Amino acid sequence: MPTSVGSDNSVPTAEEAREAWAREAYAVLSDVARGYHAVITYKELAEEIQERTGIRTKALLHNWIGSVLGRVVREAHRRGDPQLTALVVRTDDGMVGDGYKEVLQVAGEPPVEDALERERHAAGARLACYRHFGATLPAGGGVPALSPRHQAAVDRRRRRAEKPAQVCATCFVQLPATGVCDACG
Repeated sequence: MPTSVGSDNSVPTAEEAREAWAREAYAVLSDVARGYHAVITYKELAEEIQERTGIRTKALLHNWIGSVLGRVVREAHRRGDPQLTALVVRTDDGMVGDGYKEVLQVAGEPPVEDALERERHAAGARLACYRHFGATLPAGGGVPALSPRHQAAVDRRRRRAEKPAQVCATCFVQLPATGVCDACG
């Protein structure tokens, strides 16, 4: 899986690479946790840990990042730290990945199947990270929050749902997107 490392061009084993990446991921995520409501994408994290370790791979991100983050989950649990992996979100929607269920499993909590409930759980875990790793918090200690990208999507859906449907004044049928009644013209 690894393609190269450092100036001597030695190639570590896949196990050595994952261990090195996990150590750096812990450090990177600890840094992210120092910013209130900060998150990092899987892609950003992958780039950063490869840069810091000098160990690169051409393997697809989803083929290796889960095992690296699994090590971070277990190390955080061993140290008694909050779950740093809650800070890692997908680029496209700002949500934690499917691997978040490992966080729950290691913590001895039941799985959360509902996506929004899982995001709320992750938001609480992120707040615990911000508090533990010394983020500057607002008065009152801060609040759990969805990632900015996911919160924006939730807000857009809410605005669409709150907007009442337009109805034809003549036949009282809901108007299509054009705003012109198909029945009345």
